[in-house]
This record gives sequence, C-alpha cells and structure tokens, in this order.
Amino acid sequence: MKIGLYFGSFNPIHHGHLIIANHLINETDLQEVWLMVSPQNPFKASAVLLNEHHRFHLVQTALENETKIKASNIEFKLPKPSYTVNTLTYLKEKYPQHEFYIIMGSDGFQNINKWYNAEVIIKNYPIY
Repeated sequence: MKIGLYFGSFNPIHHGHLIIANHLINETDLQEVWLMVSPQNPFKASAVLLNEHHRFHLVQTALENETKIKASNIEFKLPKPSYTVNTLTYLKEKYPQHEFYIIMGSDGFQNINKWYNAEVIIKNYPIY
C-alpha cells in the first residue's frame, strides 16, 4: 500500500490540514494518509504546544468520518525529540509491505537541509 506520512505538531489540527490530506488522497496514487502527530518537534518550543495526547485526540476527532486518513501516535513511543528519519526507519521495519511517502509544506521543504539525517530521507523517500 502507498501511504503518505503527513508529519506535524497539529497544534491544533485545522481545516487546512484536512484539505491537504484529502487532496492527496483524491489527486495522487496514495491509498492512505497518516497524520503523524509529533510529540516534540525539534524546531518548536514544547512550552507552546498543547499536551501531545490532547493533540492526538483532536486529530482523531477530526478524522472520525475519514476512511483513508488515519491518526498516528507512533512517535509517542519513540525517543524525543521526534526525528523524521527515526520514525521512517521504525515504520519501514514494522510495515515492510508498505511504501511510505513524505508529505510536507513548502516551509518544511525549504528547511529540510536542517533536518537530522536529511540526506537519508531525500534519498530514500519520495516527497509530496
């Protein structure tokens, strides 16, 4: 299955996030989009974030009627801060049958060179 991973703090989730996720489901070959709620983004001060479990619950609530868009708290179980490359490694090991794609906005793409092990991500995962 082709799965798009939409990483974010979702602090809080909003209509724009849902528009992007639905657009990718409807206009690309992605079969599912997983909203990857990041408990601690290395580029954001954790003091300004809502509690991670509260943010995850808000995402779940926003997706109640969605069948191809899922909420994920996988990063809650991984070491913090949440480095995308670590999450991708975990997902590839846990779900070898799936193909994973990265979903990011222009702001994330412009800053990808600052990400931990960005070259591994760029080399191994298509970016939408």
